[in-house]
Amino acid sequence: MPIKAYKNLEFLNSPDARVIRIIAEFLEPQSRFKKLNIQDTIVFFGSARIVDRKTAQKMYNDVKKLDPKREKNFAEKLRKAQVALEMSKYYEEAVQLSKMLTEWSLSLPSESRRFVVCTGGGPGIMEAANKGARLGKGKTIGLNISIPNEQFVNKYVNEELSFEFHYFFMRKFWLIYLAKALVIFPGGYGTLDELMEVLTLIQTGKISKKILVIIYGTSYWKKVINFDAMIEHGCIDKKDTQIFTYCDTPEQAFNELKNFLTKNYL
Repeated sequence: MPIKAYKNLEFLNSPDARVIRIIAEFLEPQSRFKKLNIQDTIVFFGSARIVDRKTAQKMYNDVKKLDPKREKNFAEKLRKAQVALEMSKYYEEAVQLSKMLTEWSLSLPSESRRFVVCTGGGPGIMEAANKGARLGKGKTIGLNISIPNEQFVNKYVNEELSFEFHYFFMRKFWLIYLAKALVIFPGGYGTLDELMEVLTLIQTGKISKKILVIIYGTSYWKKVINFDAMIEHGCIDKKDTQIFTYCDTPEQAFNELKNFLTKNYL
């Protein structure tokens, strides 16, 4: 007996069925969010490589135990360990901010789940934000992407809110579609990609809803991106830098988020 088309795995995994797979990555998350009563989110972006303070301290201590005269590339290993320890503050602050936001969200008089913390589901800053939400006794979302290296779903994502995407653009869609605010912690290529896409969508009016973009870690980001140089060379207007806000402490970021969300969405 012939197999039905929607049960034919060879066809469904073929180039001819790409449109079906794309639609599935749109409809399946939509169905789950609706079923679980997720109304909107706060999305955390940031490096997958930043580790927690305990792990970073161990890395540093292990290097310090080495004999500088006998250990090859000792200075470089020590430098990397020092950087990891310095950057670990962002992991801990992401945990703290996410926990504060989740506890505040759960205090709101709503039948829907409001302002649920959402990440890309992986390690680093993503793990930290998911961890903070779990510590705050709330649900938390992980929108993971299948790539050859490094990415896996961290243990703090709720199982029923853990997603695995093949297509980057569908993952980006769901990261932004429900978001009412974005918090951008220090990161690399992936974080820059997500930040710049969001800023472009807001600048061009493709995102019409009110959305708060917080760039967390002023000293890091002003070294990495020179917005003033863009203005100086006429590539952006000064008003284009008003679509985001710099923050440097969990308390500052929490107050910005709480005031914005209360004013615009409560």
